[in-house]
Amino acid sequence: MTSKIIANGILRALAVLVLVALLLYFIYQIQSVIVYLVVALVLTLITNPLVEFLRRKLKFSNTLAVIFTMIVVISVFFGLIMMFVPLVASQSKNLSLLDTKAIETNILKLISDLKTFLLRHNINAGNMLQESKLNSNLNLDIIPSFLNSVLGTLGSFGMGLVSVLFITFFFLKDKLLFIKGIKKIMPDEHEEKILNSCNKINHLLSRYFIGLLIQLSIVFLLYLIVLLIFGIENAFIIAFLCAVLNIVPYIGPLIGSILAAILTMMSKIGGDFQTEILPTTIYVMIGFWIVQLIDNNLSQPIIFSKSVNSHPLEIFLITLISGFLFGITGMIIAVPFYTMLKVIAKEFFPENRIIKIVTKDL
Repeated sequence: MTSKIIANGILRALAVLVLVALLLYFIYQIQSVIVYLVVALVLTLITNPLVEFLRRKLKFSNTLAVIFTMIVVISVFFGLIMMFVPLVASQSKNLSLLDTKAIETNILKLISDLKTFLLRHNINAGNMLQESKLNSNLNLDIIPSFLNSVLGTLGSFGMGLVSVLFITFFFLKDKLLFIKGIKKIMPDEHEEKILNSCNKINHLLSRYFIGLLIQLSIVFLLYLIVLLIFGIENAFIIAFLCAVLNIVPYIGPLIGSILAAILTMMSKIGGDFQTEILPTTIYVMIGFWIVQLIDNNLSQPIIFSKSVNSHPLEIFLITLISGFLFGITGMIIAVPFYTMLKVIAKEFFPENRIIKIVTKDL
């Protein structure tokens, strides 16, 4: 091997590395566009059953069915905005303009009340709290900054929403053109299998995302009812945040319960710890746990077992493994991605014994 060949190989390798770096940088720069595309794809999967219903049952043309579906989607968004934005604005204003010193004072008062409560019951936790140097380490400047950044993000929500709706419209309207384009670049011997896989994936993920929206809506309403029963301030915001956290399997509900407990205690500052703050927090936690029991035994089995035809234990293991490998993002995408892999595996390797067992319900 001559030095010229080695030099050419090194140059080619460097060129490949540079191209990969440029590609990653390009993807980083257009990450907002990628997010819009992903959200539009999810919205397409959710609304596609309505388009198909209008086309097949009511004999709408494809364009008219898509236009009618988009009107429905826009109406739902507009209705939600008209219903909830005034409430969100008033409550989020209170949260975003919090005084850091006031937060710190309130939390320290809670700690003092907790220490007094434990001492009354012969539990000496005072030394432990003092040794932890919580007073000196407590820095809550990030809370108002975080909340204000959230509000700033919501300010640009309008442009993102318009972009997503625009992309979704063409995904629905021109999906046949996309399919024809994919057909042209497919190997002829695998064309039928790939198209069958796409159809099955579209059907299963449509059911999954629709079921997920229904599940989150049910959880949100139940959380809101619990918080309103006990007169918790900013109940709408707390219920919404905890419901959104439910997207993260297993860990999300736990984090949501802890968040609800902390915000419940802060909302009751000024009351007696033993007779008001502690009992109310316990009742709210019990209410949240009851909601989780309802969700775990009714909503989730319907979504996971019925929508994507997977056993709950199978879903648990896949979610757990994805969490270890890819963190929270892995846990969120575990079920849809695993469903896609199952469909593809069954289509291309139907005679494999393991795949037969795993995909027997597909």
